[in-house]
Amino acid sequence: MQKSIELILKIDQINDSSLIKKIVAKKCGLAIEQISDIEYLKRSLDCRQSTPKYKLIVNVYTEGEKSLPVKNVFPDRLGSHTAIVIGAGPAGYFAALELIAAGIKPIVLERGKDVSGRRKDLKTIMQLGVVNPDSNYCFGEGGAGTFSDGKLYTRSNKRGDIRKVLQTFVAYGADPDILVDAQAHIGSDKLPQIVAAMRNSILEHGGEVHFETKVTGFLQHENSVSGVKCENGEEYFGDCTILATGHSASDIYYMFAENKFAIKAKPFAVGFRVEHSQEWLNKLQYGEKFYKQLPPATYKLVARGVGDRGVFSFCMCPGGIIIPASTAENQLVVNGMSVSKRNSKFANAGIVTSVGDEDFFEFAEYGELAGLKLRESLESSFYLGNPENFQSAPAQRTIDFLNGKISKSLIESSYIPGLECVDLNKLFPRKVAESLRIGLGQFNKRMKGFVGENSLVIGLESRTSTPVRIPRDAETMEHIELKNLYPCGEGAGYSGGIVSSALDGINVARKIAEKIQN
Repeated sequence: MQKSIELILKIDQINDSSLIKKIVAKKCGLAIEQISDIEYLKRSLDCRQSTPKYKLIVNVYTEGEKSLPVKNVFPDRLGSHTAIVIGAGPAGYFAALELIAAGIKPIVLERGKDVSGRRKDLKTIMQLGVVNPDSNYCFGEGGAGTFSDGKLYTRSNKRGDIRKVLQTFVAYGADPDILVDAQAHIGSDKLPQIVAAMRNSILEHGGEVHFETKVTGFLQHENSVSGVKCENGEEYFGDCTILATGHSASDIYYMFAENKFAIKAKPFAVGFRVEHSQEWLNKLQYGEKFYKQLPPATYKLVARGVGDRGVFSFCMCPGGIIIPASTAENQLVVNGMSVSKRNSKFANAGIVTSVGDEDFFEFAEYGELAGLKLRESLESSFYLGNPENFQSAPAQRTIDFLNGKISKSLIESSYIPGLECVDLNKLFPRKVAESLRIGLGQFNKRMKGFVGENSLVIGLESRTSTPVRIPRDAETMEHIELKNLYPCGEGAGYSGGIVSSALDGINVARKIAEKIQN
């Protein structure tokens, strides 16, 4: 027999499995020996009352039944069909694994390096500000999430089986706690090993993975894609091609525009990273009595009454650092990340506002690339060109941004390349800056001290999502004009984050399998 129940536990009870079993038995009216297994389904921390509590949802098994782990099942041999997968991020790798399960050989092509090779380029951009345009925090094996936090929570419940994605990560080495935590997180210190294990599994089961292989065009017969051509002169052929290049692959959008393949400008969001002391946040969220006993605190904020734009927090990183996420010279982009322990003394989050047609007007001559041109313009404006570190970032104390003045000095920050005192209001379009000020003001009312002398805004946060969508048929998931081409994941405009991208990769692979098998 199996039954799901919800428990409310004190913070000192959550890790006591023997006590939890006693509580479960009492709530279910069972003797302890009648319980054959307890499967944790969801664990979340509720701080809305003066005393924090944990909510735990479990499956209770009796009569000898037990929860069974889900394992990937792959055929002994692959069939004769192949699919090219452009991009080794979550959409690409999960698509590749799903293709293998269907007996289809994936050929994964990644412009960047493997996770080991990426580390050297990340050190170079962090310490010297020198950007490798194909190997950085956005490009390379694992995609943007590998070295920028590894958060796994999503609201994409209708896209597919989220638990399957999490179980796959566990199968390749992730902590089983990600199956339970409401805000699951792997961490940038552990995710690279998991990604490498996925790659090895793809290779062991008959797939191919090629690094430093940048796709520059499609091989076509009329309106059907039969393969791809690469910058190194190589050509690869397949029955289908999955395009899973990530939100920063601007060259792909330019290639589509040059060849007059259908693309569509898409709203996105821009802003900055706000950084606080993690201890301040813990005290604010948990109170003086409990803040040392609980995990690093988080927040999620949305401003109201800011017109059609909206202002919201994005990718909150407790116990994290701010990193340089530029993908080209002469541009400045920042992001946030945390390692698995989340033990930095800083907390940061993106605070961003929506931009759309109204903001694209200045770049209207570029048609569907107008949003991309706006993003590029902003990233150039924030680039300071400091020769001591080319990724030095403009920053202000939050109170000075709100008041529109340059800070006389800046407090300590996690951002290693360095900060310079600049009025960020003057780098944003006027209406964007105005929306961000309104949002910060509202957030400060909800979280006293959010704006003040002891917090910073650091720009530019511009890679929240892609400014271009590559349109596909809702039913077949193929590009609306190019047959056998499957736009997928964040870069195509259909997901946002690791889990939703993985789900999109799985769904596209299943559509390909249906087509081939029929």
